[in-house]
Amino acid sequence: MADVAPAGSVDSFSRSRSRSRSRSASPVRRTNGGDRYRDRSPPPRPLINDPDPIRRRERERQLMMRQEMSATNPPAKRKVDPAEEMRIAQTTTKAGGAYIPPHKLRRMQQEISDKSSNEYQRITWEALKKSINGLINKVNITNIKMIIPEVFGENLVRGRGLYCRSIMKAQSASLPFTSVYAALTAVINTKLPSVGELLLTRLVVQFRRAFKRNDKTVCLAVTSFIAHLTNQLVAHEILSLQILALLLERPTDDSVEIAVGFMREVGAHLAVVSPKPNNAIFDRFRAILHEGQIDKRTQYMIEVLFQVRKDKFKDNVSIAQDLDLVEEEDQITHYIGLDDDELETQEMLNIFKFDPEYQENEEKYASIKAEILGEGSDADDESGDSDDDSEESEDEGEDEEQQIQQKLQIQDRTNADVIALRKQIYLTIMSSVDFEECCHKLMKLNIQEGQEIELCNMIIECCSQERTYLKFYGLMGERFCKLNRSWGEAFVQCFTDVYETVHRYETNRLRNVAKYFGHLFSTDSLPWTCFEVIKLNEEDTTSASRIFIKILFLEISETIGLKTLKERFKDPYLQESFQGMFPKDNPKHTRFAINYWTSIGLGGITDDLREWLRNAPKMIMRRQAESDSSSGSDSDSDSSSGSSSSGSDTGSSSSGSNSDSDY
Repeated sequence: MADVAPAGSVDSFSRSRSRSRSRSASPVRRTNGGDRYRDRSPPPRPLINDPDPIRRRERERQLMMRQEMSATNPPAKRKVDPAEEMRIAQTTTKAGGAYIPPHKLRRMQQEISDKSSNEYQRITWEALKKSINGLINKVNITNIKMIIPEVFGENLVRGRGLYCRSIMKAQSASLPFTSVYAALTAVINTKLPSVGELLLTRLVVQFRRAFKRNDKTVCLAVTSFIAHLTNQLVAHEILSLQILALLLERPTDDSVEIAVGFMREVGAHLAVVSPKPNNAIFDRFRAILHEGQIDKRTQYMIEVLFQVRKDKFKDNVSIAQDLDLVEEEDQITHYIGLDDDELETQEMLNIFKFDPEYQENEEKYASIKAEILGEGSDADDESGDSDDDSEESEDEGEDEEQQIQQKLQIQDRTNADVIALRKQIYLTIMSSVDFEECCHKLMKLNIQEGQEIELCNMIIECCSQERTYLKFYGLMGERFCKLNRSWGEAFVQCFTDVYETVHRYETNRLRNVAKYFGHLFSTDSLPWTCFEVIKLNEEDTTSASRIFIKILFLEISETIGLKTLKERFKDPYLQESFQGMFPKDNPKHTRFAINYWTSIGLGGITDDLREWLRNAPKMIMRRQAESDSSSGSDSDSDSSSGSSSSGSDTGSSSSGSNSDSDY
């Protein structure tokens, strides 16, 4: 018998089936009155992984709304507006301008048509800043004359703040180029004094700040720049003296070191224009040195400074020859002191500022630039000549073309070929085993006519650099002198130059060179007529020249012997050349020569001088007597001639009277 389910259970089963059927049924819609149905289920929601169900549903809803909005209204492509981009860059950056690539900057400059607008002025300001920075970073001692016209081509009146900031930054980064930057500023200062004044003002203010903060690095850089500006007469020497007085007032190791470096740069100039204050500064250095309260290293620096002063600043000249570009009367000197209160650095000139009269100011600077660089004058002259006469203008045009072609001929004034030749000669000498091999190699070099002196100078220079004298160089010089007369003449010229500049040589170099020429003279490689340049007296000789003569003749005496040397000095054909070494014009000079030759061990060659000095008083008295007698005879002859002439006159007058009486 089958089990029958209760009525309640059947009803519950039917209700559950109806609920499941209603839950599974999807909404349908009849289309066009037909029997066809289409499913319209909503799109699936995006899945968000979030443990909180309420927050997950809210995030899904928001994400779905964003997707629907992007699907219905896609974003339009943004149109590029150069003016708007520049405005955004101005308002969103710290300095008022952002970096713009060069190609984009040119495109923006071309698209902006209004040249008086703020955007165009900012673009030209950025271009001016890059151009000034590039020219300053590019300048050096060889191309400064070519960079100067390019610098004047930029608007330095508008960009004077940029120029000062850029050159101060470049100088502090590369101190060896300080003299070049000072020379560039000196040239600009002659035409635009406001630029030089602004730079000097900023340097003074920067030195004040660095001195208060004990910033040694900045002080060294700024004082070096001020020193070279003083040498170029852009700054007055009073500023340098004030800086030195401040540094040495309360001496410390750092302040004395800065003062020593500053004095080495500006000392040569101060010694000329302000000798008394310069001596006072050195007295202060001496007092600091004697006090001994500073470090040993700083004391040594002061001693080196005194040695530099003793050498007359030969290694620290005020202005190098290649950087002396401005005449002294053309330079404009600014009298800015270290204690001036009203010094305006004008820092706002470093930042862009809109100029309502931009075009007018650009035209004014264009006229200033044309006046400085001399543009347009040649064109005016040529146009005037062409209006006067066409034929003459054609002839002048041809002449100008010829002149231009002559100017375009490249002339190498860098001495690059001479430097290469010297290097080749040096390497050849150093790589040779003996003098014969060296002479053979040197003769194969392509030495042009007129460059023989370079070979001689290099041989002498290499000889002087050795620790001791090597006979290798003497044999090589002997071979060249006997090989050709042109080489002998070149070595004669070298001997004259060496004797005139022997005071510049160190003791070791002087000894080597003297022994070198002693070998050449003892072997008769050089004519002894070269000794005419030697004037052996107290006025015409120095300590270095006397040492040179001593070593030279001792070398000759050791080689040929004192007897042969004495006979050579008695050669009648060479007496004119030896008059300077054996003076007989003044007893004082004669005594000096006798004492000198005796002191170096060659007193045997002074017999003639001693004999002359012994008879000198008698000869002088005899000459005076002869001069007196000659003057007396001249007066007697004059009186006798006068009396005879008067007797003849009286005789003629008496004869005339007799003839008159006869008549």
